[in-house]
Amino acid sequence: MNQRTVLVVDDDPDIRHIVRIYLRNEGYRVLEAENGRAALDALKEEGDAIRLVILDVMMPGMDGMAVCLAVRERSDVPIIMLSAKSEDLDKITGLTTGADDYVTKPFNPLELLARVKAQLRRMDALGAKRQESSIIAIGELTIEPDRHRVTANGGEVALTPLEFAILKLLAANRGQVFSADRIYRTVWKEQVGYSDNTVMVHIRNLREKLEANPREPVYIKTVWGVGYKIE
Repeated sequence: MNQRTVLVVDDDPDIRHIVRIYLRNEGYRVLEAENGRAALDALKEEGDAIRLVILDVMMPGMDGMAVCLAVRERSDVPIIMLSAKSEDLDKITGLTTGADDYVTKPFNPLELLARVKAQLRRMDALGAKRQESSIIAIGELTIEPDRHRVTANGGEVALTPLEFAILKLLAANRGQVFSADRIYRTVWKEQVGYSDNTVMVHIRNLREKLEANPREPVYIKTVWGVGYKIE
């Protein structure tokens, strides 16, 4: 069962009821809010657990447009707006405030459900692309920052957090030479306490773990008198 959470925001309890039934039948977890303030409270409490928002436009107090603008200040969660208005200008206004889709009341619940699935598929695909784009591959060396995972020469390599940070810094800036002092300030995030030996020891440990022959490194090169780089 798909337990992704959808927040349904509408001041009409009958609409919330019918939408809840269709979503739960598809395995979604459903949260409800009867007004804009309650919606923002739910988003604050649940955070990233809410994967999509179905948001009514015409509500007393804080309307859907204002809610959408407030949500967009802190989140890119997909938003499908519901409104009895069907004029193009209203749709354009809804979309320009940050909504991803717009459904006019009265609506077919099956159509709304199809749009929910489409938006979630889009976000899944976007998330996969983001993760893929963050992977750094250099020869037989692969660095996956989001998973804090490194593989080299066909096997996974266990690195300490500092070793991983140094490797990521050099690999993400291929060809750029980093002095030991700059590596220290960037990775340790300290301005004092630096010594050449501190960074040198970590570079040596990285080579022992990554290189087939640490004495003739393929990945982390020394630029004598300047620093270190990955080609």
